[in-house]
Amino acid sequence: MTSTTPKSPVAAVSGVLSFVLVVGGASGLLHEWFGWIHFMGFVRFLVPDGYEIYSYVVMVVLGLAVGAAGDALTRRGRA
Repeated sequence: MTSTTPKSPVAAVSGVLSFVLVVGGASGLLHEWFGWIHFMGFVRFLVPDGYEIYSYVVMVVLGLAVGAAGDALTRRGRA
C-alpha cells in the first residue's frame, strides 16, 4: 500500500542536497582521476587546493548520510 502523504519540506531539501553532493562529488572524482569534464563544476569552488580527492570523497559520503537522514525523516513521518 502506497502512502499518498506528501514529503515534508525538510525531506525534499535533504533529497536535493544529497543528490547534489553525491553527483558533484562523483563527477569531481572522475574529473580528478580521468580528466573528464565536470558535470557539476560549481562544486570545485567548495574544494580547497591540494585536497581535491579527499574533499570529493567527503562530499559523496556526506551526501549519502544526508540522503539516509532524509529517508529516515520520511519514514518516521509515515509511521
